[in-house]
Amino acid sequence: MAAEDREPAAEAARWKKERFEVFRAKRGERKERFATSSEIPIEPVYVGDARSVEGLPGEAPFTRGIYPTMYRGRLWTMRQYAGFASASETNRRFRYLLDAGQTGLSVAFDLPTQIGYDSDHPLAEAEMGKVGVPINSLRDMEVLLASIPLDRVSTSMTINSTAPMLLAMYVALAKRQGVPSGKIRGTVQNDLLKEYVARGTYRFPVAPSMRLVTDIVEHCSRELPGWNPISISGYHMREAGCTAVQEVAFTLAHGLAYVQAAVERGLDVDDFGAQLSFFFNAHNDFFEEIAKFRAARRCGRG
Repeated sequence: MAAEDREPAAEAARWKKERFEVFRAKRGERKERFATSSEIPIEPVYVGDARSVEGLPGEAPFTRGIYPTMYRGRLWTMRQYAGFASASETNRRFRYLLDAGQTGLSVAFDLPTQIGYDSDHPLAEAEMGKVGVPINSLRDMEVLLASIPLDRVSTSMTINSTAPMLLAMYVALAKRQGVPSGKIRGTVQNDLLKEYVARGTYRFPVAPSMRLVTDIVEHCSRELPGWNPISISGYHMREAGCTAVQEVAFTLAHGLAYVQAAVERGLDVDDFGAQLSFFFNAHNDFFEEIAKFRAARRCGRG
């Protein structure tokens, strides 16, 4: 049925019965009752004209989210981006954050680590440990994640040019902990195209960089089912000055390029597509950002 032929109230009632109530019975919600600070009840969905029922939560094209309950059911994973000085000091910070209730780790690496310089390189001297943690070896990774069970926490690593090396260290450490590769969860940013556009921490030319990106996608699809091999990032381009429309456009264009490279490698998109993640900016214009995220979902659905 075309969107203009739908009666919004009837569609919302159908959705609530067929999607929302069924999903809530299985997964539950975070609270028994949702209300504003003025004690006005918050409904699970609101509709306006006929087009507002196209892509209700949990229904294709997922304009309003992929789950019927969305954040009423489960909040997003919260991580404080952390890393500084040394592996041991950052480890103390990580354990403090986990003890305080943080639900995942987000690792900030220093600039020498991001572009492939050891900490004792002359060019690294002025930047070592300043905007993130220096990691030069598997031993450093062991210190960084000491006393943190890698089968119980998910880890996001903001690393691009040297992502293959840092991910290999993480997997090796998990094995030393006795954690099978299939049990580790997390994300490696590994978005080299946005480095050329906006951020600048590239080390290799474009073609070799794309090959390395695809190597990680291929490896994760076969060996690391709980790991996102790319975080396709609009955030950095928005911070560099692009508009909301450009942020979505460039991000999805980069995503298409990564998918095409993997398909040309011989991978089946159904084997890796679900592991691709996205990282958008949550900017200041509240309503524009809502529209942006909804548009990104619709466009991503294709």
